[in-house]
Amino acid sequence: MPLVKSPSPKAFRANVKAEMAAGKPQKQAVAIAYSVKRAAAAPKPKK
Repeated sequence: MPLVKSPSPKAFRANVKAEMAAGKPQKQAVAIAYSVKRAAAAPKPKK
């Protein structure tokens, strides 16, 4: 299941759950979820 690309707390929790369900350790799942959250919150580059 793809991760939710959103900076919201609900999406963060869903991403952690999805990664842990995929067999990742808790610390790694949290790190991945933070990375996705940070990328989603970053301003989009202008063309």
